[in-house]
Amino acid sequence: MTATLTPPRTGRATPAQKPLLIELRRGLGPWTGLAALLTVLVTMYGKAPGWQGHWAAVTNLLHVSAGLLAGPLALAAGCWQGGRDRRRGTADLWESVPRSPLRRLFVTVAPSALWPAAGVLLADAVCLLATWPYASAGRPYLELLATDVVAVATLGALGHVVGRVVRWRLTAPLLGIVGYVGLAVGTYTQSAARWLGPAADHQFLWDRPVWWFGPVSMVWTTGLALTALLAHGLRPARLRPLALVPLAFAVAAAGLILRLPPDEGPWRTDPALSRQVCDDGTPQVCLTAVDKGLLPEVSAALAPLNARLKGLPGAPVRWIGGPEAPAPGEVGLPDAGQESVRGRLLRPDLYVNSAVTWLFSATCTPGDFAGPNAERASTIHLAVIEWLAPTPEDYGPDTTAAQPYIDRLHAKSPAAQRDYLARYLAADGCDPDEVPVP
Repeated sequence: MTATLTPPRTGRATPAQKPLLIELRRGLGPWTGLAALLTVLVTMYGKAPGWQGHWAAVTNLLHVSAGLLAGPLALAAGCWQGGRDRRRGTADLWESVPRSPLRRLFVTVAPSALWPAAGVLLADAVCLLATWPYASAGRPYLELLATDVVAVATLGALGHVVGRVVRWRLTAPLLGIVGYVGLAVGTYTQSAARWLGPAADHQFLWDRPVWWFGPVSMVWTTGLALTALLAHGLRPARLRPLALVPLAFAVAAAGLILRLPPDEGPWRTDPALSRQVCDDGTPQVCLTAVDKGLLPEVSAALAPLNARLKGLPGAPVRWIGGPEAPAPGEVGLPDAGQESVRGRLLRPDLYVNSAVTWLFSATCTPGDFAGPNAERASTIHLAVIEWLAPTPEDYGPDTTAAQPYIDRLHAKSPAAQRDYLARYLAADGCDPDEVPVP
């Protein structure tokens, strides 16, 4: 008599009982996740000077990179993964598995959705860690990054369904190209529909998104994916109208997004980030709180100019940066955040030159700056700017015509220089005849 040994039950599923884990390890899924990770990281690395210092900047570029690059990649890879069983002739084998068609579909679609989303999520974490030492104010907008991850997973799932339905082998690359073109075109539209896409751009560093935009965007994208999955996977056919439920949620979410202002979208000025932070100099230098870490460098860069302006009639009382329009006695500053890299002012000399240009800029009506002395006044204007804040040699206009005036200004005594600068500040910048000759 032969005894048959039966392995004890441990309560744990064997690998054969874990189809989801098996699906996640095989096929194109892991490679798609790696490709999404490298695509976003390489894109971000090439533009690191532009975002590694502000939370809004890194969030914006991650948003565009995930939506415009990783999104079409997930769409094409998901489509190829969706047609895998048909190409290998294993579709009938899957049909024989004792599970519902919808459950089988969710198992097979998981690699197409989860792997590219995981790649984008890891890239987000790396870039946020790279920004953390240099950001001086604010916070990372994690709700928007989560929205991007969900959008990439949605595109992977939609591509998978297309791959199962369409049998043409070139569907995957063409779908990726069409997806890229569609997302790119959507970012340039001037209507509120641009905020439905996962790659809409935003610029201002002192803004924050409205609290509901992230969750509503997730409902919009996941509603589309669930609609496609239910419409394809529900059996029998009489159950397919259930796919209208997530579609209704998606349409409702899209309706909320379409009510956003076309230009601003979900972004609003954050009072905590846009408030002015000032030094104690004369004229006073003020930056927005989001750039408060740059205030010492900006103040040091403007210090020689402020020393010449201090106490002169017509000189500004305050330099200000940010979204607010300058009040009387104030002069706007160039955006310090755009001129900095990793929390440091990139070109102090160029920054001061731009500030002086803004100081002497005047809003003239058509026909004001005309007459026989207009060309001479323009040359003197350039000479005064070059005298106070010379343009760097690798940047700026030709100053040959203005050089004689520049030499005269340098040759004057300090008292004569202050007297001329006071007369220049008091003159009407729109009337060439009032511009004093050095």
